Amino acid sequence: MNVVVVESPAKAKTINKYLGSGYKVLASFGHVRDLPAKDGSVLPDEDFEMKWEVDTASNKRLKDITEALKGADSLILATDPDREGEAISWHVLEVLNKKKALKDKKVSRVVFNAITKKSVLDAMANPREIDTPLVDAYLARRALDYLVGFNLSPVLWRKLPGARSAGRVQSVALRLVCDRESEIERFVSEEYWQISADLKTPRGDGFTARLTSHDGEKITKMSVSDGELANKIKDMLEGASFVADSVEAKPNRRNPSPPFTTSTLQQAASSKLGFNASRTMQVAQKLYEGIDIGGETVGLITYMRTDGVQMAPEAIEEARTAIETRFGARYVPEKARIYSTKAKNAQEAHEAIRPTGFERAPDDLKKYLDADQLKLYDLIWKRATASQMASAEIERTTVDITAFKDGKTAGLRATGSVIRFDGFIAAYTDAKEDGEQSDGDGDDDTRLPEINAREALAKDKINASQHFTEPPPRYSEASLIKKMEELGIGRPSTYASTLATLRDREYVLIENRRLTPEPKGRLVIAFLENFFNRYVEFGFTADLEEKLDRISAGELAWKDVLREFWTEFHQHIDDTKELRVTQVLDALNEALAPLVFPVREDGSNPRICPTCGTGNLSLKLGKYGAFVGCSNYPDCNFTRQLSSDPSAEGEASLSNEPKDLGKDPHTEEPITLRTGRFGPYVQRGEGKEAKRASLPKGWAVDSIDHEKAMALLSLPRDIGQHPESGKMISAGIGRYGPFVLHDGTYANLESVEDVFSIGLNRAVTVIAEKQAKGPGRGRGTPTALKALGDHPDGGPITVRDGKYGPYVNWGKINATLPKDKVPAEVTVEEALEMIAAKAATSGKKTKAPAKKATKAKAKPKAAAKKPAAAKKPAASKAKKD
Repeated sequence: MNVVVVESPAKAKTINKYLGSGYKVLASFGHVRDLPAKDGSVLPDEDFEMKWEVDTASNKRLKDITEALKGADSLILATDPDREGEAISWHVLEVLNKKKALKDKKVSRVVFNAITKKSVLDAMANPREIDTPLVDAYLARRALDYLVGFNLSPVLWRKLPGARSAGRVQSVALRLVCDRESEIERFVSEEYWQISADLKTPRGDGFTARLTSHDGEKITKMSVSDGELANKIKDMLEGASFVADSVEAKPNRRNPSPPFTTSTLQQAASSKLGFNASRTMQVAQKLYEGIDIGGETVGLITYMRTDGVQMAPEAIEEARTAIETRFGARYVPEKARIYSTKAKNAQEAHEAIRPTGFERAPDDLKKYLDADQLKLYDLIWKRATASQMASAEIERTTVDITAFKDGKTAGLRATGSVIRFDGFIAAYTDAKEDGEQSDGDGDDDTRLPEINAREALAKDKINASQHFTEPPPRYSEASLIKKMEELGIGRPSTYASTLATLRDREYVLIENRRLTPEPKGRLVIAFLENFFNRYVEFGFTADLEEKLDRISAGELAWKDVLREFWTEFHQHIDDTKELRVTQVLDALNEALAPLVFPVREDGSNPRICPTCGTGNLSLKLGKYGAFVGCSNYPDCNFTRQLSSDPSAEGEASLSNEPKDLGKDPHTEEPITLRTGRFGPYVQRGEGKEAKRASLPKGWAVDSIDHEKAMALLSLPRDIGQHPESGKMISAGIGRYGPFVLHDGTYANLESVEDVFSIGLNRAVTVIAEKQAKGPGRGRGTPTALKALGDHPDGGPITVRDGKYGPYVNWGKINATLPKDKVPAEVTVEEALEMIAAKAATSGKKTKAPAKKATKAKAKPKAAAKKPAAAKKPAASKAKKD
């Protein structure tokens, strides 16, 4: 008997079928040990000793492995083929050695890039030892992330209240987002004009040509900068004669892109499918681990965390055969295409992401895959197939035209292209993707009519259009990943988690797939750039990544790299002990001037207090974070939230005295409009029992009257009983905006006004649409993904999807699922194990949950008796990237 250890139970089940009865395959469920999230887990003064901790659930799995080894001949470590996978195998081996569970048993390490019978059996026939340099690189990376997180984050907490944490890669990614925002704020739009002519050939065929020169001067995009010059050129062209000087048709070839890497897959999935990075990796993980196809579980794609762009020789041959079968012999190039990676510091030499069998076309798998799985598999299959197809043959035509009038001349050009042979485009449209540059040559895809040199052309219309330059776009997840890859920051396995961290810590806001830095995030970066600049420099971070790669190649000793880093970093930390808050505020005021002091519409000095007229505005640091306040405090108590919105200044004009809006007709309590440190709000009554409601985003202070104040204070608003459940549907405004709520399900509304006007029929529809989409980031209790039955002590056990990912719920206990665990595959036994482990670590008692009162009513944050912004945030812990 041989014991095989893999990472996930899904893989264990599949691989056990391939290996047969002589093997017992067990899952480690990811890492079995980790550094405790507390000081002292990495000890620089003790030669960087690392103190590992095994949690309760992992102890159970390690115990199962130990028991299985008692009657076994050997241990085979078969975790994933990357740095993390090597580390998991090392951790398992270390623990088993400490338990003296191995004795004289043979230990080997095998890796396979795909979960197919052939790949697994080939790997078993070629075992090796643990790759020590790869483990060293993991240890160095883990220690660095810990040392940065647990030493830099406390500095932020002391000097910049409200900040959550800093991280080695996370902070550099955040800097990219903040730098782009600063570019947008500094951008000054410039006017330019584009001039074109709609012309016709002698045969009556129309086409458009653009101006390229005028009076012997070349015309570029910004050459015609005002309407006066544009109209002058337009007038000249209106009366001009046009002649085609030359017509040149050149054949051109476009080559396909290589198969996907982790980065390019995430970019293409974002552009073409609308998936974020985390979703892409979740779906890819399932395709890699295996899908049941007609009674056989097969891994459909190769390993999805890779920088490699080359496919295995046998896969190339498979692809060429599939291409000839599906598209024809002409689509198969004479020689196989060989690709090399262009990524900086490309990681271990893995294959690109490809189908494990090119004969399995997407259409053949429709009945076995869910919608997202099919979409992603289709994308991977098409890109990998196209990568081995013939080039597209394109004919590019350029027509140069001269316009004559009264001795003056102008040059125009018309371009077009025609696909003579589609080649790889037949499989994969290689258009420019969101964050990924295509291999296209940028030609105009318009086809030109027949045009002959030296023939006269008729004018149909002259066009002169005004334009303005636009600022650079905000990063999308895809374009940020591409930029990080170009700079050599992070690695395939870190992109998704880095983006999730920035979002979860409220450092960036993701709207319409674009990343906007939150004020909190900009404060953190401004602080780091002023006082820890070296550690958010792109070059420094990329250089450190390169050193980690050199460790994995056996070229550097990992502790030497840690010593070099720690000496200088520790000194920087010590230097901040003498840093005064006034120094921090002065630096932040200067660095974040557009955010702290937005330009006023009346042109007045944005740094002068609008209330007292004499005090200077400045950033202030309170226990709940940063805000803008007046230097004449306490005589002037003007405050406002940190915002680049110019209207925010107006929202702060109430700071000294509340504005009387009348009385509540039912209680006779006074209703007032006030402003606090976290912005304007309305209040009914006085003292601790007063009810308060913050003004929704977009509501101006001067628009608030008695009617609007009463509407806000009446939230949540009962809409009516649901026709099926009989339970009340209510509407309110919460942390994530306006919503409707029914039986624990929240659904977003398009606008705040909908909260006060939505009727029962529309509310039922919105709730139904949300339930059809499934759970997502929201408020309250997420909808159950799977019901597992009742706990032995009473109460239902369910699998749910929350803000931080899927988890098992029983009563008040929530146990996060391992990253490689598919929610739909969780068993009751596994759930009970996770619940017990969570209860043991959290100190919660494992007893049956109390039944909910039937008339209990959920209260959104906006309806609390104090403004949501005034609540003290929960203490946060520094976490690794």
